[in-house]
Amino acid sequence: MSDTIEVDEKLLEATIDVVRPRLQADGGDCVYKGVDEEGVVSLELTGACAGCPLSTITVQSGIERILKENVPGVTRVQTV
Repeated sequence: MSDTIEVDEKLLEATIDVVRPRLQADGGDCVYKGVDEEGVVSLELTGACAGCPLSTITVQSGIERILKENVPGVTRVQTV
């Protein structure tokens, strides 16, 4: 029996849409690529966020924290 919770993708995408304006304010954005059965969300950073040396901090301390707090089943966020 698995302990994983199926992620509600509509809630996930709505939560990403809440985060998106913060990225856009700095000239960047993100594209939702999917979530796997273990709750790992894949995002592609675009614009100024792509290649930014602070993008790892943005993803882990910002986006990941917000998604984990607001979307049951999210375990991690990775960039692709």
